[in-house]
This record gives sequence, structure tokens and C-alpha cells, in this order.
Amino acid sequence: MLEKKAIEYEKAVLIGVINQSQDETKVTEYLDELEFLTYTAGGEVEKRFVQKVDVPNPKTYIGSGKMEEVQQYVKEHEIGSVIFDDELTPAQQNNIEKILRCKILDRTGLILDIFAQRAQTSYARTQVELAQYEYLLPRLTGLWTHLERQRGGIGMRGPGETEIETDRRIVRDRIALLKKKLVKIDRQMETQRGNRGALVRVALIGYTNVGKSTLMNVISKSDVFAENKLFATLDTTVRKVVIGNLPFLLSDTVGFIRKLPTQLVESFKSTLDEVREADLLLHVVDISHPNFEEHIDSVNQILDEIKSSDKKTIMVFNKIDKYQPETIDDDDLTTERTTAHFSIEDWKKTWFNKIGDRAIFISALNKENLDEFRKRVYDEVRDIHVTRFPYNNFLYPEHLDQY
Repeated sequence: MLEKKAIEYEKAVLIGVINQSQDETKVTEYLDELEFLTYTAGGEVEKRFVQKVDVPNPKTYIGSGKMEEVQQYVKEHEIGSVIFDDELTPAQQNNIEKILRCKILDRTGLILDIFAQRAQTSYARTQVELAQYEYLLPRLTGLWTHLERQRGGIGMRGPGETEIETDRRIVRDRIALLKKKLVKIDRQMETQRGNRGALVRVALIGYTNVGKSTLMNVISKSDVFAENKLFATLDTTVRKVVIGNLPFLLSDTVGFIRKLPTQLVESFKSTLDEVREADLLLHVVDISHPNFEEHIDSVNQILDEIKSSDKKTIMVFNKIDKYQPETIDDDDLTTERTTAHFSIEDWKKTWFNKIGDRAIFISALNKENLDEFRKRVYDEVRDIHVTRFPYNNFLYPEHLDQY
């Protein structure tokens, strides 16, 4: 468990559902991640509620019986926030707020809140604000008390409708303004990238909290903010790195996550341009996480969305110092051996074998196998550089004594 600082955490409960697309094991894993997101946002999870439903209730997402159970718990324990693992419709969110009388968030709202906390530069804040307003627009009715009269019926027509339409117009105008601002910033960023010359560009990508920023600090000898929380890095950082005598640009990008809100993918397309324009991708994976294979799939899915899946990639399996396979006793004849019992050597004999020398196993924190990592990156960057500038071939020999 992470050490918590002496600050006041808001009490929260989590709600997940078991259905055809996610079984009990999957829901537990999603809720573990949601708890980490909640802690990152400044909340402390008091309890989890899980219900098995084939089709979510269109009014309250979960059934009435489970809702009563949640309501009683929220009232007795003075819970500040109830967080759902899946995205709620505006109507569901509004209905649940009326029943539970506390803050109702879904995974999207929680991620947007973390992004708002983490955004440091004007560029990142503009991107987050745009995503927040686009998420907010269909949910306006449940946010302000002066809109509570929107129930219809005698005496309930008139000015109220004008007021909510005014609010919507203000939000739409703000969205249009932010989009214009982003277009302007995009041009500036494009000029910035153009001014970097013809240096080879390498981008660190991967799931959130896999150690990209730590690796960036080790390679570039810089001081990029790194923390054991989700989305510690939000602003793209670019550093000039020299391995041997070969210079290149290394960028640390925002981490990906499952069920990433579409508003964020849209808003952060400019930030992801660093990935699109990279010559080489370093896909960092936390091999100590029990579901790292799903993390790889999530990252690959987003790479497909931004049309970058065909780029030259090196798989960097990080945190080998934390990797602990499950063990089976010699006299245990009932337990079936699964991938959870694989050692790193066992993993290398699986689909890892197809990757070949494009898979590297390191610990950025403990600086294990970093020489091998530097050599592999050097070789790849050198190949790209020599292709781009054939006359520079003699400057970078095939083998260097030191990386």
C-alpha cells in the first residue's frame, strides 16, 4: 500500500458491475485501478459495491435493491463521493444524485479531475478545460440549484428554460474559443518541432505509472517530475540526449489508460503529435503488474487511433526488480500452472520470443540492465540517423566501448 501524506482524504465508495463483457476477476482489477485513480485524485475508498447485471438500469445504472444498500451506507458513513467504474449517461448521473444526495462521478469524470490537478502549462490546462466542457455540456441540468425547477408542469415553464439555454450557450461559446486557442497553440508547437532540426526523435510511450518519467530522468540526466501515482506526467517533456557521441531528442508523453475518455483523446491529439512525429517509440511496460498484457493491448489500441501503430518500436519491460511470480509447492497437485507462475525467463519463451532483440528487460529505478538498453537504443537511433545522413556514417562506428 502506498504511504499517504498527512492530508485530509475525501471518503468515497466505488461501484462496478459484472456483465457479459467483464467477469468478476476483470471487475476486481478495474476497481483496483479505480481505487488508485481515486487516491491520486485525493480520495480514500471506504467500500466497494459490485452487482451482477446483464443490462445496466437505464435510470440508475444499478438495480434498486443495490441502490438502497449504497444509499444506506453513504448516509451512515457520511460518504462524500460515489464513483462508478463505467461512464454514466447524464440522466443516470442526475437520477443517482437525487437519490444519494452526494457527488456522483464516473471513471471519465475522475480522470478529468486528475488531469485538471496535474495540468501545469497553459497548453495542458487549455486541453483539459476543453475536455471538461465537452463532458459537462450534456450534464448541465444536474449541476446548479437554480436549474432544479426543470421538472415541467404547471408553473414550471418559462424563465427556467431560458436560463439553461443561456448556460448551454455560454459553454458552447467557451468550447469554440478553446478550440481556436488550441489551433493557435498547435501552430506554435508545430513551429517549435520544426525548429528542432533533423535530429532523430524518440518518444517514451506506455500505460500510466509504468516508469516512463523515471526512465527519462535516468537516460537524459534531467529532473522530470516522477511519482508513484497515475498521470504524474501530463505535459510532454522533450530533452536532448547523447549516447556515446550520438545526439537525439527524447520525449516523455502522457500515460495511457483503459477506458480512456474520448474527450481526452480528442483534446490531447496535439500532445500526441510527439508520438506521431517520432522516428522510434520506446513502449515501456510494467512487467510487475499482473495484467501487463492488457496494458500493452490498451496502448496499441490508442496507437491505432492516432495512426502510429506501424512505427519502429522497442518494448522496454520495466520494474524487473518488483517482478514476483506466484509459486506452486512441489506436493501441490491441484493448482494449475498459469502465466502468473511464469518467471521472466519463462515469459521470454512465449510470444516475447517473436519480438526478439526488440524486447529489453530493465529496472529504471535500480538502474539494472541500462547498458544493454542504451546500446539497443543507440543501434536503432544510429540506423535511422545514417539512413537520413549517409555521409555521417563514419562519425558513428558500429560498436562503441561505452554507452
